[in-house]
Amino acid sequence: MPRPTARVLALLEILQGGGTHTAVELATRLDVDERTVRRYVEHLLDLEVPVESVRGRHGGYRLAPGFRMPPLMLTDEEALAVLLGLVAGHRAGPATMSREAAEAAAAKVRRVLPKTLAARLDALFATTDFTAPDRETRAPEADVMLRLAESARQHRPAVIAYTDRGGRRSERTVHPYGIVAHSGRWYVTGPDSASGELRTFRLDRIAQVRSAQGTFTVPDGFRPADVVRTSLASTPWRHEVAISVQGTADEVRTRLPRGIATIEPDTRHGSDCVLVRLRAQRLDWLPGVLAELGLPFLVHEPAQLRDVIRAWTNRVAACAAATTPQEATAAWYTDAATSPPSTSAEAESTSGAQDL
Repeated sequence: MPRPTARVLALLEILQGGGTHTAVELATRLDVDERTVRRYVEHLLDLEVPVESVRGRHGGYRLAPGFRMPPLMLTDEEALAVLLGLVAGHRAGPATMSREAAEAAAAKVRRVLPKTLAARLDALFATTDFTAPDRETRAPEADVMLRLAESARQHRPAVIAYTDRGGRRSERTVHPYGIVAHSGRWYVTGPDSASGELRTFRLDRIAQVRSAQGTFTVPDGFRPADVVRTSLASTPWRHEVAISVQGTADEVRTRLPRGIATIEPDTRHGSDCVLVRLRAQRLDWLPGVLAELGLPFLVHEPAQLRDVIRAWTNRVAACAAATTPQEATAAWYTDAATSPPSTSAEAESTSGAQDL
């Protein structure tokens, strides 16, 4: 039979799961009578754990809102989930905290874990490597994220201190329709007071947020993630690209890197084609992306893209015919004017956004 202390801790674990639990329910789960449950509750109160008694037909016991306990009650799987979220999430997911904050939080969790479990988790992280490189993406301020989330949840305007990608600072009032994590960055989207139009802002470029008076209504069917992807794809870079692709919108969308383009019906070439539009600072990464589509395509603009594709195709064909590394190198760099290609289309597409 479990010791009373173990049952008291088991009661605390049940209450930490949230909700109100009747004395009958708790007695059944702990395999004791109701009087013993009340005694266990008194033990928790003596330990300054704020257990509330709820009277009435649906009454029972619950933890007071806002009560926080150190992670002493974590199971092995829960502890692993927390630490993986801090360590792996910081490397592979959207930036939500600085490296220092992630390491400090992980250290605090480790300090309160049992020695055996802590040793097992340390062994896991000591022998684990990551294929994705550690990001250098700047994380947004925690206060900025929380205040914007609160404004979005309450449908209240937010005044933001913003620095755009040109270094210009301004104060704007935004209706935050939604917050989006995309390709390692966080964005907020909604109407901007400066223009009244829908805008997308990077959270790591917002210095301060404060609530403003009033409320707003989010349009029915509004999808923040779709708006952010469209905004990123229409960033005012140097080249405006328009390409007809033979295939359905779904086929093309699944074969393109997410967020780099908008896809429209192609009214000039029939229902079996779609029109892909995007903007780019450089064109040298596009031939590889178009080749990966595996679908026939027709370049409309810019005309320069045709020359870039032709030169890229010639270099690839020459490398395929080469028999030595020297021949392959000579074939690839035959065009002396060719500059090294961008590392990825996704990196270019997420380096800025409308108003960023």
